[in-house]
Amino acid sequence: MAESNPANTRDAEYLAKLQDYYANWKSIPSYAALCEVFGIASKSWVKAILDRLEKVGFVERTPDGMWIPTRQFFARPLSDVSVPAGMPVMVNDTHTDYFVIDDMLIDAPSKTTLIPVKGDSMLGAGIHDGDVAVIEKRNLANVGDIVVAIVDGEFTLKTLDKERGKFILRPENQAYPVIRPEGTLEIFGVLIGLVRKYKH
Repeated sequence: MAESNPANTRDAEYLAKLQDYYANWKSIPSYAALCEVFGIASKSWVKAILDRLEKVGFVERTPDGMWIPTRQFFARPLSDVSVPAGMPVMVNDTHTDYFVIDDMLIDAPSKTTLIPVKGDSMLGAGIHDGDVAVIEKRNLANVGDIVVAIVDGEFTLKTLDKERGKFILRPENQAYPVIRPEGTLEIFGVLIGLVRKYKH
């Protein structure tokens, strides 16, 4: 969980503009370009803004003086109110902290990989075609885990189960058969998260 917020409302607005620019161009531009991004006329103001954002941990300088984003830069506002999935309640559009999505999804970055999902065999588990599976690479899993397994040289995403003392791979869609490996069954990794983008 991130700890620092921009020092004031204006700096929060400048940070938002810088984040939007970075999302498109993957770089922090020159002071002259940032004057246009921020809608101000003075390069010294731009430097002062970046200095303040550096102080609260959103940007930093490389040894050769280039401005680059920190991990905190990619944090997103976290609301202090949960949204109910049942009856609606009154909420305020407020947040008290910033949150880096990786902190929720990933415990072991060096062992984590993202794999696009193709097909609908896991619909019953809420996994849709086009989702991105967050997989922690390990060769051990428990019955009931959703795993990426290698069966006879092919990858598949299924629920690990056991039948008559042997491991099987169970789809979460009755239109697909249970996989009962005749050869080797190797666990590539375990599902620890899921990413889905909703298009408007």
